[in-house]
Amino acid sequence: MFTGIVTATGTLELITDKGDRILRFAAGWDCSTLDIGASVAHSGICLTVLSRDRDGYEVAASGETMRVTTLGEWKVGDTVNLERALRVGDELGGHIVSGHVDGMATVLSVTAVGDSHELWFRAPADLARFVAAKGSVTLDGVSLTVNDVKGSDFSINVIEHTWTVTTLGTLAEGQKVNMEIDMLARYVARLAESDSND
Repeated sequence: MFTGIVTATGTLELITDKGDRILRFAAGWDCSTLDIGASVAHSGICLTVLSRDRDGYEVAASGETMRVTTLGEWKVGDTVNLERALRVGDELGGHIVSGHVDGMATVLSVTAVGDSHELWFRAPADLARFVAAKGSVTLDGVSLTVNDVKGSDFSINVIEHTWTVTTLGTLAEGQKVNMEIDMLARYVARLAESDSND
């Protein structure tokens, strides 16, 4: 489990295809402190550490992960948002995030508003009903609050700190981002479906 609070960014150093895709990342951590088998969120995608040294570590991604996330388009030199798995006793600063991407949202616009930025996204049609004003959404691994919703489109506001310490500051119109809907929204919708079928 994660919180959607990005603690570092990482740089993709090497891609090797061996059945699964093996990716090596350099990060702002002492990577030797990562346990083999540990989960790390990479722009919202939970991947398992296969090997590590002080300067970097390797993870594997399946064909399915590459198909349903932005990972299939990543190139050497790309930067991703990183978050290590939540530990008991850690501060829960964002919201509960599983690291299982539900789909990809599309950036519609990026507008500077004072020191912040307003971004509009289009959610995939099957996910739009889970997005609510003042609810939570995870985009590229960042926990964010939804400002407004218009059909399948929704907006968020990104403060200057988040803009500069995550990859959100590099987003442009037309770009795809990994989207994970709020776990509570998923279960509320499921309960509502059950009630209507009774």
